Amino acid sequence: MTAHPLLDDAAGPFDPDLTLASLSRKALAVLGREWLLIGHLQDRVGMPLVLSQHPAEEMAAVAIEEWMAASPIYSLRTQRTLNFADGDVPTICKNIQLDIGAPHQFLDFRFQITDRHHGEFWLDHCGALMDAEPMGEEYVQRMCHDIEDPTFDATAAATNPYAKIRPLHRPPRVPADRSPHCHWTIEIDESTEPYLQHDNLQIVGNSLLASIGLVDPGTDAEPGGWADYSGELDPDFCLEDLSHRALVLALQEVAIQTHLLARAFLTCVAQRWGDAEAADHNPGVFSGVAGIGAERIIAALRIHGHDADALAKVLQLHPVFHPRTYIAPRIEVLDPATVRFALDDAPCFREGDPYSWLHTFEVAGDSHPALDAIAYAVDPHAHSRRVEPRPGERHAFVIEIDPTAPPARQTGFVSLAKISTGATVTFLPRREVRR
Repeated sequence: MTAHPLLDDAAGPFDPDLTLASLSRKALAVLGREWLLIGHLQDRVGMPLVLSQHPAEEMAAVAIEEWMAASPIYSLRTQRTLNFADGDVPTICKNIQLDIGAPHQFLDFRFQITDRHHGEFWLDHCGALMDAEPMGEEYVQRMCHDIEDPTFDATAAATNPYAKIRPLHRPPRVPADRSPHCHWTIEIDESTEPYLQHDNLQIVGNSLLASIGLVDPGTDAEPGGWADYSGELDPDFCLEDLSHRALVLALQEVAIQTHLLARAFLTCVAQRWGDAEAADHNPGVFSGVAGIGAERIIAALRIHGHDADALAKVLQLHPVFHPRTYIAPRIEVLDPATVRFALDDAPCFREGDPYSWLHTFEVAGDSHPALDAIAYAVDPHAHSRRVEPRPGERHAFVIEIDPTAPPARQTGFVSLAKISTGATVTFLPRREVRR
């Protein structure tokens, strides 16, 4: 059991020793919903950057290939972590419930199981559709047909190569207010040809990230909840159903999903147009996700104030700096207006390629755009500055809040993320933590 009371939010003082295991089940469930959404929103930045230089067909191809190269890896990881690898339709549905491609409530998936080989799901609400519909039927067609068909099958085939997901109906909506927004069947038919995964799946799967371990608290620091998801599929599953240990593990998997999707995106861009273009997009997507994520974490975890304490807490709780087995930050409050942020020489710097958000620290200049985007969410007068690393550190920055300095302008990459209705969605717990 933890030596200190578990925290229901981050409203209190900065604790340099805080970990995910320091949070209560209630707080972990709140943070987990935010992390799922933050991982989802990276495409709201990345796809417009691709579209700014290439035709819409190329953008769609990148969107398809990045998910095909990442989701089968993290689907199997999540199954192992939460002990539900049964190779059947309920397993596929459980994966969807724990996927950054389907953040809770923003994409409101509902499920019905007929038997182990047959089932259905539908979306009572699809935030991604709400984002696409104002852009016209062509974009809806591209998302709900061109992109969904191959990516749904790739995710399902990670569980069973004979699984297929097919639409009963989907947008464009006729009539315009049709509900549910879409409706799909899942079938496992071993008489059909098995699904062949994309070649990039092996490339991304060879990364250190794909097989990285987790920080396992070992025991539950709070009673109640499911130790894993090995039981029956619950169509109303929410994060409050999981035990404390299971939540700590599940959130780390969500962070890994986010980094795997980023790695797949950069890999696909580099294959098409070279490392230089991937390197050009990398800090933009990273800073857009970092900034919008910081804003949401501040609100969700009740982080108050515009000082170094508030900034340090956001850096602690941001998924871009998790899991700690892959990324090893040091976060220190030097004074009420200054945070020192450093990164140890962890596995994230040993991938041997530039296809990682963390690689941007290797090539950044005197400041770092993602750190500045996070700092802006706390106070627009904050800015980062590179400093000399200490022993064991690879990179180090101080982030200073100077009210006498001109306020910064929010980066346009965060503005891209804010085009999505996900930027302002409010999540509400649908039930109390399970006892």
